[in-house]
Amino acid sequence: MSGISGSGIVLASNSASRKAMLEAAGVAFTAQAADIDERALEAEMEGAEPAEVAQALAAAKAAAVTADGFVLGSDSLVEVDGRRFDKPQSREQAAEHLRFFSGKVMTLHSAAALARDGQIVWVGSDFARLRVRELSEDFIEAYLNAEWPAVSCCVGVFRIEGPGVQLFETIMGDQFTVLGMPLLQLLDALRDEGMLPG
Repeated sequence: MSGISGSGIVLASNSASRKAMLEAAGVAFTAQAADIDERALEAEMEGAEPAEVAQALAAAKAAAVTADGFVLGSDSLVEVDGRRFDKPQSREQAAEHLRFFSGKVMTLHSAAALARDGQIVWVGSDFARLRVRELSEDFIEAYLNAEWPAVSCCVGVFRIEGPGVQLFETIMGDQFTVLGMPLLQLLDALRDEGMLPG
């Protein structure tokens, strides 16, 4: 893919939102999803802060892909009332998550990591706070009718660039973090590494 950067990077993900962010920012990349057991790594880090877990997952993804040059790994975690949430495994679980989120503040942690030759050279992270409005059963049903299974791959059960914006009363934080990657930090890191012009 063409972009402002010369040789490009490898994105260790097939995330549509992360691809769109890189494309819009003019960063040349190819995509190759990392093959790691995210749940096993999360289990090993039981008790760790969500931001640390997101950083570790991003780093593991970056280190798992073999490529010439830089590999970018990224991950997002949602925390509500001290409980961490993963992507919903079924529509029923998605509805359960939405019921739990209703009327509460969701903290979304997004992290990114760069690896070169399997070694992590940079890790960054950020968070956003999203206040979920009171969600009726009718809304949850209609929302999932429209958005399932598209949101099955979305932690927090929403696509902020789509109907998922209707879940929230207020959002405090960087739009890129909400989309799933601390993009501004990443761009700084790519400039530091000579992958983007200064």
